[in-house]
Amino acid sequence: MDKEILKEKFIEIYKSKITREGSEKLLDYLTSPACDFFDAPASTRYHGSYPGGLLEHSLNVYECLCDYMSRPRVREKYGMNYSEESIAIAALLHDVCKTNFYKLGTRNVKEDGVWKTVPSYSIEDKLPYGHGEKSVYIISGYMRLTRDEAFAIRYHMGFAGASPEERGNVGNAFEMFPLAFALSTADMEATYFIEGKEE
Repeated sequence: MDKEILKEKFIEIYKSKITREGSEKLLDYLTSPACDFFDAPASTRYHGSYPGGLLEHSLNVYECLCDYMSRPRVREKYGMNYSEESIAIAALLHDVCKTNFYKLGTRNVKEDGVWKTVPSYSIEDKLPYGHGEKSVYIISGYMRLTRDEAFAIRYHMGFAGASPEERGNVGNAFEMFPLAFALSTADMEATYFIEGKEE
């Protein structure tokens, strides 16, 4: 889908769902020339590894999380009754840590026996503060997060890449803050089933 249409969709959802104090300033930052949120990729070589991939991924996670939260079992049996604002914040902003994070360059690939130079992204981390915790840190500079939102964003990667020591924290976070589990599930659904990896 066209990047400008996706940007308009993101801004429309953001403005209609996220209204707490500071949210306007955060959106001003995201849409400013100082931030590449709407142009950044979602990864270097896998899901969303193209301009606007981060924007598309954020919207995909939002749709997956809304679908997950709409399940009767989730609401009635698991007691997950989060506000539309919390769902939007967690999904749309979980990867804000990836802004100003990737650098466009080139790499060589072999196609039909011939080497070819193609565009490529590399990581240039100017704020090495982890992944989920970095998103929490950036958002918190503009608006307050609820404890559920903060833990959901911090642990949205789930057990992926977690050290043996961290695995207990992930499990505890999922148990204590079910939005964390739901966001992690939505993130994986978007990543593996909607977006996939580079061919």
